[in-house]
Amino acid sequence: MSEVLNFLHSRNSAPKLIAPAPSAQQMQDIFQAAMRAPDHAWLRPWRFITVADERREALGLVLEHCLMLRNPESDESARSKARNAPLRAPLLVVVVARLSQHPKVPAIEQRLSAGCAAQGVLLAAEASGYAGIWRTGESAFDRNVMSALGLDENEEIIGFVYLGSRAGKAKSIPDLDTAAFVSSW
Repeated sequence: MSEVLNFLHSRNSAPKLIAPAPSAQQMQDIFQAAMRAPDHAWLRPWRFITVADERREALGLVLEHCLMLRNPESDESARSKARNAPLRAPLLVVVVARLSQHPKVPAIEQRLSAGCAAQGVLLAAEASGYAGIWRTGESAFDRNVMSALGLDENEEIIGFVYLGSRAGKAKSIPDLDTAAFVSSW
């Protein structure tokens, strides 16, 4: 098996991330790789918002505020979880789908392309010696969160990609039998 295939077979998410995160130059390389996502009609239906340092705390306040708008009865535990979510990693990348009207490229295909770009961020970060995890949750689908992040009406959050260095060993992942997922027609 090639080294690249071995790498692809072993990549997995890292729920516990610590500093350091990729540097600004490394992130440029990571984003360059992500922009190789499949892109019908060259729409480039994605963009990325990085959140680092003290801006993570500011995002946490936004997430808490938007939680209270969605559910004013949220208890302190839920509020704390929302407020501290961006602190789970030294760097967050908000992956945004930028949807446009196109006669041959429906919105779902544009969302999938942005999802492929998110996977590209994860793969390139891992190839650069870092780790990450893709998370969503209610905040990713909340228009108030999207507005606070400066998204336009035609934009949606695909996911929050948390990046940093893996804390501890990689979790073991089971081998999956491709026969359970592949068939011939």
